Amino acid sequence: MKKIIIAMDGHSSCGKSTMAKTLAKKIGYTYIDTGAMYRAVTLYAMRRGFIGKNGIDEESLRKELPLIKISFGHENGEQYTILNGENVERQIRGMEVSGNVSPISAIGFVREAMVELQREMGKKGAVIMDGRDIGTTVFPNAELKIFVTATDEIRARRRYDELILKGDNPVYEDVLKNVRERDYIDSHRAVSPLRQADDAIVLDNSGMSYQEQDDWLMEQYLKAAKD
Repeated sequence: MKKIIIAMDGHSSCGKSTMAKTLAKKIGYTYIDTGAMYRAVTLYAMRRGFIGKNGIDEESLRKELPLIKISFGHENGEQYTILNGENVERQIRGMEVSGNVSPISAIGFVREAMVELQREMGKKGAVIMDGRDIGTTVFPNAELKIFVTATDEIRARRRYDELILKGDNPVYEDVLKNVRERDYIDSHRAVSPLRQADDAIVLDNSGMSYQEQDDWLMEQYLKAAKD
């Protein structure tokens, strides 16, 4: 089997990260969570006071962007996000970061910096990368492109259940509102908006089990990686 790049794009909370991680473990590929990278930048901006009632202080963020170092670590078979040497995996998954990540992701110079880093991470192949613009901007020549989606309500329920398991106390209506707001911002931003690549294979997993998703994705990988 040849080593390929697998680009997985789609709407928020549609399960693409879970699918990507599972496949990466099975086939020995490197998994890169690009959404976590934007969340880490968002957390940094929040901590530095660059996000306020009047919007985002883009000039301050631009000046300090070179100071933001993002990488990934592994513990007990699970990947976590490192921001300037700190494990911030739990912090970046909270509702406050979720509510601010789309506006941060829409900033041109932030996307340029993250895309450059993502391309560097994936240039040797044998990677699975998920996000919003992997198949359209980061790796337009990826051998396998998947676009994942599901209904708003199902995605919100999945996100709600995930937060409950982490010990948070979310309100379902707030989660649903956040999902819809992120969809709109991601799809309408000027730089690298969320859209389906022309050659992407669409997966609507609204009514699928985890096993059905994993089996389907493995089938697509085997087809694409044939010598």
